[in-house]
Amino acid sequence: MSVKKKERKLAQKLLHKYRLVILNEDTFEERFAIKLTRLNVFVITSISAILLIMFTTLLIAFTPLREYIPGYSSTALKKKANDLNNKTDSLQNIMLLNERYFASIKSVLKGEVSSVEFNKDSILKAAELDENLLNVLPSKEDSLLREKVNKEDKYNLFEESLNASNFVLFPPVNGTISEGYNIEEKHYAVDIVVPKDTPVKATADGTVIFAEWTLETGFVIILEHSQELISVYKHNASLTKEQGELVKAGEVIATAGNTGELTTGPHLHFELWSKGYSLDPTNFIAFQ
Repeated sequence: MSVKKKERKLAQKLLHKYRLVILNEDTFEERFAIKLTRLNVFVITSISAILLIMFTTLLIAFTPLREYIPGYSSTALKKKANDLNNKTDSLQNIMLLNERYFASIKSVLKGEVSSVEFNKDSILKAAELDENLLNVLPSKEDSLLREKVNKEDKYNLFEESLNASNFVLFPPVNGTISEGYNIEEKHYAVDIVVPKDTPVKATADGTVIFAEWTLETGFVIILEHSQELISVYKHNASLTKEQGELVKAGEVIATAGNTGELTTGPHLHFELWSKGYSLDPTNFIAFQ
């Protein structure tokens, strides 16, 4: 019986009606009145709290305010990180291409390019054509094109001189040639004897594509010039330029020395390469 009385008493407390009245302080005039029970107050308070929590959650989840809460990352920061990731991928691809390019140049400079033998007579025989079937008379368009090309090439001194094998480059050093250019012995360079620390100069305007120390040839610097011309300078005592720098013809790029395992004294090992093929530097440069 006592439990039932307690339950009945609790129900009476929850359902007991109260009157909330708002009065005018001066005239005591009743302005507003509402009947409430403890149960109504509890229900209204609970619903209000739930609605407030839901509204706050939606406000944080779907507005920029969430960026100010620890644990949430900024949208701008995510975009920046995505851009940096894309740039990193692009740089990796560029580095891979550069590594392949330098590896191919290294193979050419070391003479590791394999030669291919073929029967020239068979190619010439296959290329023979009946002269009667050929129309050797130039057309009007062909004549105009030839005249235009001749005018353009008239002032291209570098290309004409290089093709004529009489192009003169700036001498990197002046001295005596101790060992000349020899394809049979795979010596694709000339060795010029000079005193130690003699300034080594760029043979033409270009860009430094390699400037590092190697075990066999010491300090090496390689320049890339126009017309796909490459010049190589080995056994230097020191380098004054770094990879990626632009140099002018006659500008000091290194000092001659005796570095590397494949050297017998102070000298400059100088090479010239054009479109992947070695050239005899003495055809273009007077070293004495």
